[in-house]
Amino acid sequence: MNDFTAYKFICDEGDIRIDKFLSDVYPDISRTYIQKLIKDGNVSINDKTCSKSSFKVDEDDEIVLNVPNPIPLEILPEDIPLDIIYEDDDILIVNKPKGMVVHPAPGHLNGTLVNALLFHCKDCLSGINGIMRPGIVHRIDKDTSGSLIICKNDVSHRFISDQLKEHSIKRVYYGIIDGRLKESSGTVDVFMDRDKNDRKKMAVCDKLHGKHAVTHYKVLEEFDGYSLAEFRLETGRTHQIRVAMNYLHHPLLGDYVYGSKTNKFGIEGQVLHAKTIGFIHPSSKKYVEFDAPLNPEFEALLDKFS
Repeated sequence: MNDFTAYKFICDEGDIRIDKFLSDVYPDISRTYIQKLIKDGNVSINDKTCSKSSFKVDEDDEIVLNVPNPIPLEILPEDIPLDIIYEDDDILIVNKPKGMVVHPAPGHLNGTLVNALLFHCKDCLSGINGIMRPGIVHRIDKDTSGSLIICKNDVSHRFISDQLKEHSIKRVYYGIIDGRLKESSGTVDVFMDRDKNDRKKMAVCDKLHGKHAVTHYKVLEEFDGYSLAEFRLETGRTHQIRVAMNYLHHPLLGDYVYGSKTNKFGIEGQVLHAKTIGFIHPSSKKYVEFDAPLNPEFEALLDKFS
């Protein structure tokens, strides 16, 4: 078995850089990665290896791009303590700690929630989302703590997934934000997409290019320069609450991506907690609701501000 896949192209224009041509015809690969492939000798032009990204190809040149095949990843069970709020034969509700990644990814294969779930549940996890995300039907950011639904079988996974698609699952978050909001309650109704200048971030955009994101907020308590707020999600977009609060110019405390870079209280990451989750149970077909206690850092900050 070859350790790479070869892609052949015939250049249809003249006097164009090889890295530019390949990034245009193969948009799934970043231009930076293409440049690395060229530097490593994985590109040939008319049967001759090309090692310079600036090399210009001509019309009718034959180009071969060799892309290394991904290395199969083995996700191992790890005996990591889980804060289990509820468990039965279909689902598991866990209170994810702040700082824990939900599922493995290349370069981060250990210490995730999935590693802990594989140890706790053994083979009793849904497989719909593949070997990297067994049991995972939805996720929260690494530095967001709180309630997550884990599905133990595919039937439950599909049932919960349908509710997520219909936006019928109740999801309530608590967060500490910078400053005081002008209105004690309201709704941020916007469209969101990847930030054009930083693909790791999300940004508010126009309706044509983004996905609808609706966030309801309510101020629970005000402090000197900060506020405790409740957020209820209608939709579930990446970084939705973080972007919504930045849009209102009141970013979450500790959100060094969307807010201030100043770490005044020595915290790591946004102070945001998925407190309540409610949904129709896949077997009983009755509404159930679970509450996740705030993490110690969140509690300590509230004590400090009070």
